[in-house]
Amino acid sequence: MSGTEQETQISKSIANLQVLGFVLKQWLRRPALLTGMISFITLATFMDLMIPLAAGRLIDALSAGPDSGSPWPAYLTYLGVAVAFYAFRQAMSRCEVPFSSANMADMTSDAFRKVQRFSLDWHANTFAGSVVRKITRGMWAYDDITINLVAGIFPSIGVMLGVSIIMALRWPLVGGVVFVIVLAFVVLSLTLSRYYIRPQNIRSNALDSEIGGSLSDAIGGIATVKSFGSEAREDGRFHDLVWRWRTETKKTWNRYVNTWLVNIVTDLSMQAGLVGLLVWQWSQGAATAGDVVAALAAYMLVSGYMRRFGEQIQQVQRGMDEIRDLVIFDQLESEVQDGEDAPEFTPGKGDIRFEDVDFTYAGQERKLYEDFSLHIKPGEKVALVGPTGSGKSTFVKLVQRLYDIDTGAVMIDGQDVRDVQQASLRQAIALVPQDPALFHRSIAENIAYGRPGATHEEVVAAVKAANADEFIDRLPQGYDTLVGERGVKLSGGERQRVAIARAILADAPILIFDEATSSLDNETERDVQMAMDTVMKDKTTIIIAHRLSTIRDADRILVFENGRIVQQGTHAVLAGQAGGTYARLADLAAG
Repeated sequence: MSGTEQETQISKSIANLQVLGFVLKQWLRRPALLTGMISFITLATFMDLMIPLAAGRLIDALSAGPDSGSPWPAYLTYLGVAVAFYAFRQAMSRCEVPFSSANMADMTSDAFRKVQRFSLDWHANTFAGSVVRKITRGMWAYDDITINLVAGIFPSIGVMLGVSIIMALRWPLVGGVVFVIVLAFVVLSLTLSRYYIRPQNIRSNALDSEIGGSLSDAIGGIATVKSFGSEAREDGRFHDLVWRWRTETKKTWNRYVNTWLVNIVTDLSMQAGLVGLLVWQWSQGAATAGDVVAALAAYMLVSGYMRRFGEQIQQVQRGMDEIRDLVIFDQLESEVQDGEDAPEFTPGKGDIRFEDVDFTYAGQERKLYEDFSLHIKPGEKVALVGPTGSGKSTFVKLVQRLYDIDTGAVMIDGQDVRDVQQASLRQAIALVPQDPALFHRSIAENIAYGRPGATHEEVVAAVKAANADEFIDRLPQGYDTLVGERGVKLSGGERQRVAIARAILADAPILIFDEATSSLDNETERDVQMAMDTVMKDKTTIIIAHRLSTIRDADRILVFENGRIVQQGTHAVLAGQAGGTYARLADLAAG
C-alpha cells in the first residue's frame, strides 16, 4: 500500500479518542509539570466551590446582628478562599507555560522529522504548502486543546458536579434538579460537538489546507505565472478556492452559533428552577437568607462555568479536528524504513551489484525490473541512456534506496542497502540532479550541505575545482550571498556548478549525474563538463544523459528499454552497431 493510500485509510478511521490519546502522549512527555498543573487546578476548583459557602456564612453572620458575634472571621475566611483560588490558578499557569511550549516544540519537531522520512511518492502527491499548514495549525491546536481541557473543561465538570453534590446534601430536591440539568447539558454538548460540529470542521479544515497548498504552488511557480501573463487566471483560481472555503467555514461557524442555544436554554432552565425552589424553601422556613445567598452564588458560579463549558467543548473539538493531521502523520508508516539496530553503511570503493532484482512501483501491476542483474566495478564510469520511462532514473533511486525492491538484492561494497541505515548510505552517494534544488541560504551553506563541518578553505577549494569561483566572486556578498528559494537568484549553469562543488566537497565514493547538463547551453555545458571531469576522478560514476556528447568517454554505456539493458559497451562500439538502439539515438543527436 502506498503512503497516500495509507494516509487516506488512516484519515477515515481517526476518532476523537485517538486524537485525545495523541494529546495525552504529548502530556506524558513532562509528567512533573503535568502533575503540578493537575494538582493546582484541582485545588483552585475546590476553592471555587468553597466561595459560595463562605459567602453564605458571611451573610448569616451579618444577618445575626452585631450582638451575636464578630463577622470578621467569616469575612477573613471568605477573603482567604478567594485569594487561595487565584493563587492556585496562577501556580497552574506557571506550570502550563513551560509545559505547553516545550510539548509544542517537541510535537512540531517530531512531525517535521516524520514528514521528512516519507517516501518521494508521498511528497510528489502532497502540496508542500498543505503540509506546512497542517503542522503549524496542529501546533496551535494542541495549545487550544490543553488549555481548554486542563484550565477549562476539567474544572467546569468539577464545579458543576461539586455544586450539585453540595446542594443535594443540604436540599436533596434542589441538588437533584441541578444535577439533572448539568448532566443533560454535558451529554448534549458532547453529542453536538462529536456528531454535529466535527464533520463540518473536517470539511472546512481540508479546504484550509488546500489554500496553503495553492498559495505555495502559485508563489513557488511565480516565474511561470509571469512568463505567461497568467496573474488574472491565478487570481480567479485562488478566489474560487477561497470562496469554497468561505462556504464551508460559514457552515462550521453557524453550527457553533446553533449549539450556543443549548447554553441559553440550559441556563434559563436552571435559573428558573433553582431560584423558584430556593424561594419556596425559604418561604417554608427550610432555608436562611445566607442559604439563599449561598445557593444563588453557587448558581451564578455554575452558570458561568456552564457557559464557558459549551464554548470550551467547541474549542477542544475544533482543536482535535485541526490536530488530527498530526495524528495521521504519527500513525503513517514510512514506506522505506531502517531495520531494527541497522548498522551504519561502511563506505568502500564504490562496488555496485544488482542481483536478480524485481521492482514494481506502487499502484502499478507491471514490473519495471524483472530478474535484473548488473555489476558496476569500483571507479568505473557508467552512462545510462534510453527513452523516458525505460528505468534509468529508477536505477539510481534504487541505488540510493529511495524505494525498496520486491525481490533480489542491491549490494554496495558488499552490503545489502536494506540492511544499513538509509542516511549513512546516502551520505556515501553524491547526486548532481538536472535541476539542483538549493536552499534559501548562503552559497557557502549550500555547498557545504553534504559536509557541514567543512572549513571555508575547503569550500573555496571545491568551488575552484567546479569552475564556480568566478561567478561567486562577482556576487554582492560573495560566499555569503543568499541564493533565493530553490536558488532562483542563480542561472541554471550557476546552480549546476554549485551542485558540482557540493558533490566535490562531499567526497563520496559514488557519484550520480542525473541529466546534469541537459538544460544548459553549449558554452555552459562545456564549463560544467570540465567540472564534472574533475569530480569523477577515482569515483564510481553513474551518468544519466540524453545528450550523448556528454558520455562519449564513459567506460561503459548501458542502453535501457522497458526496465531491461538491451545494449552495453563503449560509445565507439555501440555507435557502430547499425540498427541498434544506441546507433539510432546517435543518429538523432547528430541530425
